[in-house]
Amino acid sequence: MIRYDALDALPVRAALPGLTDALDGHGTAVLVAPPGTGKTTLVPLALAGLLGEGSARRVVVAEPRRIAARAAARRMAWLLGEKVGGSVGYTVRGERVVGRHARVEVVTTGVLLQRLQRDQELAGVDVVILDECHERHLDADTTAAFLWDVRQALRPELRLVAASATTDAQGWARLLGDAPVVEAEGAAHPVEVVWAPPTRPVRPPHGMRVDPALLTHVASVVRRALAERAGDVLCFLPGAGEIARVAGQLGDLGDVEVLQVHGRAPAAVQDAVLAPGAGRRVVLATSVAESSLTVPGVRVVVDSGLAREPRVDHARGLSALTTVRASQAAGRQRAGRAGREAPGAVYRCWAEAEDARLPRFPSPEIKVADLTAFALQAACWGDPEATGLALLDPPPGGAMAAARSVLTAIGAVDTAGRATPRGTDLARLGLHPRLGRALLDTSGEGAEAVALLSEEPPRDYGDDLTAALRAARHGTDAYAGRWRAEVRRLRANSVSGQRPGDGDGAGRAAQGGDERTKAGGRGDRSAAHLGDERAAGLVAALAFPERVAKVDGGSCLMASGTRAELREGSPLRGAPWIAVAVADRPVGKGHARVQLAAVVDEDTARSAAASLYHSGQEVHWADGDVVARRVERLGAIELAVRPLKDADAGLVRDALLEGLRQEGLGLLRWSADAGLLRQRLAFLRLQVGEPWPDVSDDALHARVDEWLEPELGRARRRSDLARINAGEALGRLLPWASGDAGRLDELAPERITVPSGSRIRIDYGNPEQPVLAVKLQEMFGLQESPAVAGVPLLVHLLSPAGRPAAVTADLASFWKDGYRGVRAELRGRYPKHPWPEDPASAEPTRHTNARLRR
Repeated sequence: MIRYDALDALPVRAALPGLTDALDGHGTAVLVAPPGTGKTTLVPLALAGLLGEGSARRVVVAEPRRIAARAAARRMAWLLGEKVGGSVGYTVRGERVVGRHARVEVVTTGVLLQRLQRDQELAGVDVVILDECHERHLDADTTAAFLWDVRQALRPELRLVAASATTDAQGWARLLGDAPVVEAEGAAHPVEVVWAPPTRPVRPPHGMRVDPALLTHVASVVRRALAERAGDVLCFLPGAGEIARVAGQLGDLGDVEVLQVHGRAPAAVQDAVLAPGAGRRVVLATSVAESSLTVPGVRVVVDSGLAREPRVDHARGLSALTTVRASQAAGRQRAGRAGREAPGAVYRCWAEAEDARLPRFPSPEIKVADLTAFALQAACWGDPEATGLALLDPPPGGAMAAARSVLTAIGAVDTAGRATPRGTDLARLGLHPRLGRALLDTSGEGAEAVALLSEEPPRDYGDDLTAALRAARHGTDAYAGRWRAEVRRLRANSVSGQRPGDGDGAGRAAQGGDERTKAGGRGDRSAAHLGDERAAGLVAALAFPERVAKVDGGSCLMASGTRAELREGSPLRGAPWIAVAVADRPVGKGHARVQLAAVVDEDTARSAAASLYHSGQEVHWADGDVVARRVERLGAIELAVRPLKDADAGLVRDALLEGLRQEGLGLLRWSADAGLLRQRLAFLRLQVGEPWPDVSDDALHARVDEWLEPELGRARRRSDLARINAGEALGRLLPWASGDAGRLDELAPERITVPSGSRIRIDYGNPEQPVLAVKLQEMFGLQESPAVAGVPLLVHLLSPAGRPAAVTADLASFWKDGYRGVRAELRGRYPKHPWPEDPASAEPTRHTNARLRR
């Protein structure tokens, strides 16, 4: 019996006429409905015609998470007075509960994506609702783009709804062909905001690390909320590890039940959270509880202000989740959980002043995540570059290039980026392409290890993949149960000739009632042919060939060039080779840290990473000289090295050039005349310009073929460079062709004749104004400062002892104003030298008065 009283209480009912009109008239719509209005449960039932209004349609609802998909289906079935598997069913990876006559099916976006790749028309589906699209998961964005393509090219009658509580409504409307935006009024109760920042500074999150002081503070805020408010408390934390630590600090709450909800939580715990509790409860949850789910009894939310987002370190070839500050949109979603059933409060564990600095929305996953799976989906869809897909944000070019490189290496795409038959098979496995490659290349025998890597195992399983595999096989925890179900799915999907299903490879769809795919039992069939250690190592190496690594004591060097540390006491330390499946980068460190790896032998490493094998001459500049070797290497790992006496001349030349770039042109022989020639040319380049050459280091490196050959071609080592006459070589750059080379001594002479008759060397060290250092008495009688190439020299007038007495670029002005002071100071100190009162008309001399009188 339909529960009309519960349905009528849902505020979104008032928006149904507008939504129906939008879909009838335009075919697409954006539904904006606050939390608790019933958009996830009432709207699909109404559009399917299950409430006695409208025509019968088949509706598919796409949710971002498995827990949300199951919960939404159960809630809708309850509203209809049925069991799941009748009019409403659900499909998630490894589990399918869909009756023969189902009108509403709730799926995860990943499942819908797989279904679209197999059946682009979505035959039999009338409406698709993309729920919680504000979360900007990559699968959801990709699914929306594919659905728009289907509607444009194949099925214009297919109706699309993008639904969310907090989203960029106008952006989604533009994406869906200027779709109408339908807004539902919320009936949420008021939520009081309580700012509860830590009393002492805490370190910001880095990678997966969260300051323990913040978690202690969150636990204390939970206790405060329990004391100050009535009702259950829902506390948001970034991950399962943080949830476990906070739960440990709340172990003495007496009659208050503490529940932990995250992706690894057992289904029984997830179900218990969504049902009313017998007493007071504290629910510690990740972002899975932000949307789609109503946790009954909650009146208080405690928000740590943190979330997890994917990040890729392309430089090190590592991808992982990282802890970030939650967005303002996430904060609103979380706070709304406290006002679903009655007035409530949210305790925010940060200062009010910080709130305005938070990002408005979460980072779109397409901008920050590993795009290998996305690139394969796009290639299988027929758009390898993803340039024709309707996406709110285009994929970054660098990330797409890295993804295509991986896909090419595993044979998933051809040189043009088009999907190969192997790529099509990989896309249909419901796995990351790397893991799919390992599953196919082990003919399914690596299914246990692949299942283990498809969802990161608990930390207490250790860092040895083989040991973790055995722990999962004999485990009784929730992770082990999910692992066994995934093993069966993967084995079914890898059977020769069988096309993979969309999440139900371990069985078939239920044919009605509450029949379902069984998820219990043990994965008893081990990798019998390969053996555990061999299977684990082979899977890790095939999935991550650039991470096969040679172990050296407490660390290892991966083929990618990244060095990673092994945990103290790790059994992996004793192995010569390992394949790293999971790694992260510690705070403030340039190297990585191994989280999960498997022992492999060198043959396996060479085979899995065959595309990275190289053998040849390696000639480079190192430790101040040319080093020539013949090297066999697997990426950055040197396998064998021996000295090379007859190295390729071109490689030697390149190494010498690298030495000149690293250590400078001072490696050549620069006589005083050569140095002066370079300074004169630099002066002419600055003051005259063309055709005089640029003789800066960068310019000389760029024109090395013009001035340093053939001497460089004959050199083999550092000592040979030291014998090259730089001045003679530099002369080749003079403008001989134009005839200007002959004017070098005219425009920039080495020496200049002063009034005494002496020829004094000019210092061109400063090309903006060269210097002439000359004794003051030798310049008597000269009215104007001397110049070269039209540039007045900066005259350093010296005392008879050769010490600076004055500096001037205007000799006439000095004779008039400055000379008198110099004369008064030096006349008594050097009485034998002439100090005339009128130096501008006096005779210049190099001698003393005594010599003049003789």
